[in-house]
Amino acid sequence: MVASPAGRVAVVLKGYPRLSETFIAQEIAALERRGLSMLIVSLRFPTDDRTHPVHREIRAPVLYLPEYLYREPLRVLRAWWRVRRQPEYRRVRILWIRDLLRDPTPSRGRRFGQALVLANELPDDVAQLHVHFLHTPASVTRYAAALKGLPWSGSAHAKDIWTTPEWEKREKLQSCQWLVTCTAANREHLAALAPSGRVELVYHGLDVTRFAPPLEPRIARDGSVPGDPVIVISVGRLVEKKGVDVLLGALALLPRELRWKYVHVGGGPLRAKLEARARRLGIAGRVEWRGALAQEQLLHEYRAADVFALASRIARDGDRDGLPNVLMEAMSQDLPCVATRVSGIPELVQDGVTGLLVAPESPELLASALGSLIRDPARRQALGRAGREHVRGRFALDANVSRLAQRFGLRELVAPAARADTV
Repeated sequence: MVASPAGRVAVVLKGYPRLSETFIAQEIAALERRGLSMLIVSLRFPTDDRTHPVHREIRAPVLYLPEYLYREPLRVLRAWWRVRRQPEYRRVRILWIRDLLRDPTPSRGRRFGQALVLANELPDDVAQLHVHFLHTPASVTRYAAALKGLPWSGSAHAKDIWTTPEWEKREKLQSCQWLVTCTAANREHLAALAPSGRVELVYHGLDVTRFAPPLEPRIARDGSVPGDPVIVISVGRLVEKKGVDVLLGALALLPRELRWKYVHVGGGPLRAKLEARARRLGIAGRVEWRGALAQEQLLHEYRAADVFALASRIARDGDRDGLPNVLMEAMSQDLPCVATRVSGIPELVQDGVTGLLVAPESPELLASALGSLIRDPARRQALGRAGREHVRGRFALDANVSRLAQRFGLRELVAPAARADTV
């Protein structure tokens, strides 16, 4: 038996479903398997043309809020007309105006409008709101929860932490019931702004049943055979914080006699600029841009590769990775990882044990690390195996979701049901 909360939990997301947020979908699916009844609330309509298998498992209905208020004016007006009569409306309106004076942007107005619609359309059986991301989605959640007199909780990740003003983080952390975050670095930062005990470290974890280790051993390539290059793969959105420009620079520094190929999985706004950079560096013929892929296709790419590389950095606006799930995925496939010492990455990649770490913004150091692994298949194999064991031992989904389930009041957990589509 499962001791469930007295009502559904409304999980507020910026967009759903999204290919780049597998970690959220797998968490929702795992909580459903433990008996948590949920409603998914999305601030945006989906933009990806594909989904992952895990999205097809999730049973929770989805409520889409008006992404832009002017597109659904009657819906927004109806919500305001009804919600304004509630006793908490005046207090929440004052709270929103105070926020607006400190952040006079159109986005702030949209957040209040979405919160009115959410408060008006939230089913009566919802007992708690839970939000992923501490910036825009948490604002909508905070206003709506206050209007309904409901508790709210949150999960903070990366950009949402480091690009939100300190005053806003402090006030949201005062307002929420509890908050979890996915790296020790995040927790240390947020705990300093929050009441004691309010912020807890809970890793996303990896659903290892979807990422079973490869059955076939990898070919022991060493970069010396023409026509049989060592394949370096990286996965992530093509945005500044991922440091793909640095990675391209590092690849261009590799000795000319080494045979390698670089495969990038993920789309994003910088693709054209990065393709142009690869051409300028003279390596475009060795680079393949795959774009965004569904999980089944991505798993095939991991198993075809020899080395995983991620050159994360702190972007100019403060944005940075938390603990990228793609590193866990790669390590689950016996892939040795070369990454940078940014945010929570050293919590996963242990230098010289489960992978190699270098300083960010250093193509020379990155090239040296990549070159050493390209030439040494035996070391790649040793690091890959150690990485897989580390992920399965400390970062498996079930153990980490169990801690989150307890936060939601699921005190006696049922064993996760077996799935027919297990990889």
